Amino acid sequence: MAQRIISDTLEEAMARNPHLRKYIDQFRRKYGKMPEFHAQLSRDMKDIMYPNILYPVGDPIFIHIYADPSTAEKQYIVIEPRIESKEEEEKYNMIRDKILEMAPTRDIPEEQEEFERFLDALFDEAVLSLVKSGKKGFGKGKKFTVTKDEMEKFRYLIKRDIIGIGPLEPLARDPYIEDIHIIGANNISLVHKIFEMMPTNITFGDDVKLADYFKNISERIGRPVSDRNPIVDGALPDGSRINIIYSPDISIKGPSATIRKFSATPISITQLIAWGTLSAEVAAYLWIALEYGMSVFVCGETASGKTTLLNSIIPFIKPGSKIFTAEDTPEVQVPHRVWQRLITRERGPEESRVTLFDLLKAALRSRPNYIIVGEIRGAEGAIAFQAMQTGHPVMSTFHAGDIKKMIQRFTGHPINVPITFIDNLNIAVFQQAVYVRGKFLRRTVSVVEIEGYYEELGGVATRNVFEWDPVADKHIFRGFNNSYILERKIAEIAGYEDPKDIYNELFLRARILQRMVELGITNYWDVYKEIKAFYLRGLEGLSFRI
Repeated sequence: MAQRIISDTLEEAMARNPHLRKYIDQFRRKYGKMPEFHAQLSRDMKDIMYPNILYPVGDPIFIHIYADPSTAEKQYIVIEPRIESKEEEEKYNMIRDKILEMAPTRDIPEEQEEFERFLDALFDEAVLSLVKSGKKGFGKGKKFTVTKDEMEKFRYLIKRDIIGIGPLEPLARDPYIEDIHIIGANNISLVHKIFEMMPTNITFGDDVKLADYFKNISERIGRPVSDRNPIVDGALPDGSRINIIYSPDISIKGPSATIRKFSATPISITQLIAWGTLSAEVAAYLWIALEYGMSVFVCGETASGKTTLLNSIIPFIKPGSKIFTAEDTPEVQVPHRVWQRLITRERGPEESRVTLFDLLKAALRSRPNYIIVGEIRGAEGAIAFQAMQTGHPVMSTFHAGDIKKMIQRFTGHPINVPITFIDNLNIAVFQQAVYVRGKFLRRTVSVVEIEGYYEELGGVATRNVFEWDPVADKHIFRGFNNSYILERKIAEIAGYEDPKDIYNELFLRARILQRMVELGITNYWDVYKEIKAFYLRGLEGLSFRI
């Protein structure tokens, strides 16, 4: 659905949206106060104990975050046009059925904007046809009539259900949501980037309607769910990852799903520095590592921010590079012009399926400068190590909490990488979701270099170059004047007479990144533009001075 107006003031919003005015009036009568209207949210709001905040996500949808002081439980309340009576429901169904009856006889455009205009015209035609036909309205023997407010309400709902993703459309539009959790028809909660986990007021009515909803959504994304095939992974039209568990004999509390929201614009490295996820020195170290073709894996547990960090450091790869990505669901974002983006095909006859293993084998033949695997889980990990061994740098995410567990998982079944090959991976970055002073934060807890396998040690030698100090919430550079990758790998390639001089380059790049943070250059594309300019013209290419 096309993004609509974002309102500047509450009065303007209420003037355009009668359903919002009605909600505000009811809220004011019940609680004796007004919500605070904000066109945009800031992370500082995380500290508000009892939020009463209203924000727009594009007309006619508004979100109210409210914590009642008597319970202190925050709620996520969607305010959108809703059907409020049996009569309205009957009218809406008649219009929708008329549209579905007329649509097969028309040429349906493929482009979304054109399709939206087409649906608008079809809606008007359907309403006019029903009014002219003299059809009776719900239960009263009246002719079919529609008020102006009903017209706008029904138009929105038709678009929401046909173009959008139905009752979850408001959540799809909200840029502040990370995850959505559906456990049965009346238990929809979410993880908000600022206000964390909250229940919502969204309902599907009953589990039968929710099951139908999941059937429709899964068919739209080409991964049909059924009692025979009850668990499905796929990507929604906006790129968000969805996992559906359909059958009631598996999901006891009703059909369920988890949606990981996709951000059209990735979070930039400078934004992560500003949030304290990692330091400018850690980012500068990764910048140099990626410039010189080191293989880097971002590791951590579920929801630790692995893919976010991976996407944020991809702009450090040289601008003229050819990049090959292989994923189950498309989450990796690459700003480079030469980007070959491939995803697996899990459905259909056995011989027509394409796995990550197949994609990585194809990657070795296409001679990319970097191979990026969305997530390594199984046998494709062995191919990734083969790629590194033949001189193809690889980036990926991987589930492991520390370097010891990472090595154990790679050398064990089903990946089975020989332990003597582990040093083909140069750097492992470990992410963690941490609880600090009452807040959940994501932090890069360590950056570890893999030096090599030594028989006399009976294992793999590694070095911690960065560690996160949870007490001070700071990143400590333990690898200063002691980095194997910087001094022994990169300094030699870069032609430094004294390998120690490479630390001056690291600190220079850290100052560049820190200066971008100070100047508020945190948009992903603006950051990439500065990095690209630095590659082309050095410090002279930057839009600022350090």
